[in-house]
Amino acid sequence: MDQKLFLRLAPAIFVLLWSTGWLAARAAMPFSEPLTFLTLRYVVAALALAAICAAMSVEWPRDRRAIGHAIFSGVPLHAMYFAGVWWSVMHGLPVAISGLISALQPILTALLAPHLADEKITRSQWAGVVLGFTGIAMVLSPALAALPPGKLGDVLLPLAVNVGGMIGATLGTFYSKRFVTAGDLRAITVLQNVGAAAVTLPVAWATETMHVTWNLQVVLTLAWVVFGMSIGAVGLLLLLIRQGAVSRAAALIYLMPPLVALQAVFILDEKLTVAQMIGMGVTALGVALAVRKG
Repeated sequence: MDQKLFLRLAPAIFVLLWSTGWLAARAAMPFSEPLTFLTLRYVVAALALAAICAAMSVEWPRDRRAIGHAIFSGVPLHAMYFAGVWWSVMHGLPVAISGLISALQPILTALLAPHLADEKITRSQWAGVVLGFTGIAMVLSPALAALPPGKLGDVLLPLAVNVGGMIGATLGTFYSKRFVTAGDLRAITVLQNVGAAAVTLPVAWATETMHVTWNLQVVLTLAWVVFGMSIGAVGLLLLLIRQGAVSRAAALIYLMPPLVALQAVFILDEKLTVAQMIGMGVTALGVALAVRKG
């Protein structure tokens, strides 16, 4: 594929791959505890991609500082974010609400970009941020309204954990933009998974049973999150961060909840209301404004 064409398609491919993370969490939930499964994911992804790097003679970073930055960037970008999403979903937070929390990332990014990345957020981009969030609220409003009275307290801890994961992903994006600016992305992704595994494994060992009930669904889910997300989607995210402004890359997160809702229609046989479909259109318009240059 032509490089220019690939760079044009990369944002859409990234959005499609990243949006499957919530469904993967649901698929793994009956058979493994969240941090145990994520530790397995990071280890398998690191080994698989390291083998690919060896077969393709990929050049590894040699500077100790660059290696350290790559490993550390995997902590907020992988360990914190995925742990926040998977732990919260597996502990009762509705998928739709988790998607809404993740959609707050562009707003946090826009607030921090002038201070951490020396980026200027234009008025049209701010309008896109607000419009995108409005559209997401319209898409997710039925799920929010479906919470039984008195049950809000049961989701406060998962809610807080999910917010922490979103903050981690935001900070990890800025950190990568500033400190992980060179090196082969395949090698960088291996080191990031090493960093994520090094943090997640001891927490999983201390808090979970580390048991996995192996079956075809678990194997297929693990294969997807390793090759489709940890290698494919994360590699595209790093590419997007290098190619464009942090705020424009993060604004793509706005497309996740509508895509999750669409996947739920076809996979889980859920229904979409007219308000939700209108909300998807509003979200798409917000994204168009938020990612527009200048």
